[in-house]
Order: sequence, then structure tokens, then C-alpha cells
Amino acid sequence: MNIRDAKKEELPLIRAQRLASYEEHSDKIPADHWKALKKAISSEADQQQGVELIVAELGGEIAGSVALFPAKSDAYEGHLDELAHPEIRVLAVEKAFRGKGVGKALVLECIKRARAKGHVAIGLHTGSFMSDAMKLYEGLGFERQPEFDFEPAEDGIIVKAYQLKL
Repeated sequence: MNIRDAKKEELPLIRAQRLASYEEHSDKIPADHWKALKKAISSEADQQQGVELIVAELGGEIAGSVALFPAKSDAYEGHLDELAHPEIRVLAVEKAFRGKGVGKALVLECIKRARAKGHVAIGLHTGSFMSDAMKLYEGLGFERQPEFDFEPAEDGIIVKAYQLKL
């Protein structure tokens, strides 16, 4: 597996993979929530200054991607105050590559990069309906930070905060 920074010309493919990956959850949530989530994962937020867009390649194909937002950035486009630590966002793995450690490798790369910059913690948020994601994060040692949870669509679905001390 090759983990590297994404190339600008790969952005359309990355966004299409991301949308397909998250769309699998659309039947678990109300239509308005899916609409808000779709807007968030399709936005230009991953092009903010300092955001690192990272891909994993397997067999010459992009198997998955993640965005690492710098500390004190607007990672959630106004839904949450700026956080003092970097934030992992929009982790997505192409369906054909699931179960091969791609998601874990991308998260570990984010952790490595945050440590290299001297950060003492790294965070992320995930929908309460994304049980596989929560299992991955908890397995890597991330702990819940409910004081940073938020409810983007005001429909009872919580976006849960996690943090890992580095």
C-alpha cells in the first residue's frame, strides 16, 4: 500500500469515491440529514489552506482518502468552534478495497503527521450511525469527547467527537 498526498487532478475521483462511500449510509438517516451530509462531504472545505488530502493506493488504484485539517481551522464549516488540535475528516474507502486495512492506514498516517508537527492530540467526528467507523477509531485508542459533539441537521442524529492523545 502506498500512502501519499493527493494530486490536484485526483480531486474529482476522490470526491466521487467519498460520496459513494457515505451514500451507503443514506438509508439509515432521514432525507434531510443525508442532504446536509452530502453537502458537507461534497464541499470545497478540503481545499482550505493547510488541509492535507491524503490517498492510499493499492495496485496502482486509489483505494481511499482522508483529509487532515490543521488545528484552529474551520473543519466543520461553522458547526463547531475551531479546535486546538488537527482533525481527521471525510475518511472514505472504495468498496472493493474494504477489509484490507486501507482506512486504518490512512488514520495512522494522519496520526503520524500530527505527531511530526508536535501536536499533543488529534481529533475526529463521525455520525452516530457509522458503527464500523467508530469501531475503527476506538480500536486505535480514540476516546469519546462528548463536549465537542454536534447535531448538524437538528434531527436527533449526533456527530460524535473523538480524540487521541499523542
